[in-house]
Amino acid sequence: MRMSDFVVRDAIVPRLTATTKDGIVREIVNSLQAAGYFQASEAENIVRAILKREQLGSTGIGRGIAIPHTKHPGVDRLVGTVALAPAGVNFDSIDGEPVQVFVLLVSPQDRPGDHLRALENVVRSMREDSFVKSLREAQTTDEIWKLLDEPPGGWDR
Repeated sequence: MRMSDFVVRDAIVPRLTATTKDGIVREIVNSLQAAGYFQASEAENIVRAILKREQLGSTGIGRGIAIPHTKHPGVDRLVGTVALAPAGVNFDSIDGEPVQVFVLLVSPQDRPGDHLRALENVVRSMREDSFVKSLREAQTTDEIWKLLDEPPGGWDR
């Protein structure tokens, strides 16, 4: 599985403008809604579900990476996106460091296997220092997409 199997290209955000945790989640969810992956009326519910999940424990996994996620009836298949905040945003990460790389996942409630496989894929990808470095350096949607569409482990340059 490649990240391009579930990331929505049209929802990639190369430069987030929000500077708070709530704002980041809202901006990323809105990018998925604008790409047509759920109704506008569902966007706020999805934001609330993700923020509720964050209250259980931050999805800021350290090293400047966060993987906010939720299961929600507003989607009919697993969707996700990647967003970058080059200056970093406080996301209550486990290491206390600001987050620059966000991978957001939303999956149907009745497809927990897809959700877990996607999370596993993202975590495995984020362990690759060369991949994360390349993501942080990406300036455009096309540059990010090219990285996501490479076979796992193909990021060493």
